[in-house]
Amino acid sequence: MRYRVIVEESDEGVAVSVPGLPGCHSQGATEPEALENIATAIREYLEVVAELAEAGAGRVVEVEVESCPGCPA
Repeated sequence: MRYRVIVEESDEGVAVSVPGLPGCHSQGATEPEALENIATAIREYLEVVAELAEAGAGRVVEVEVESCPGCPA
């Protein structure tokens, strides 16, 4: 599974966020460290989402959405 992330320089080193996962952010002293940290953050984010879905009264379904013109692939 791949996610596009935004990498930015910060006062602490490198900050990374995942536009497709609201609130999913991490950082590191270097870019490789920040990317490793965001991979962990993504896994943990998805685990929590799965746990919340299982605990809820609703059901989980998948919806396929075609790419829009001009949107990144």
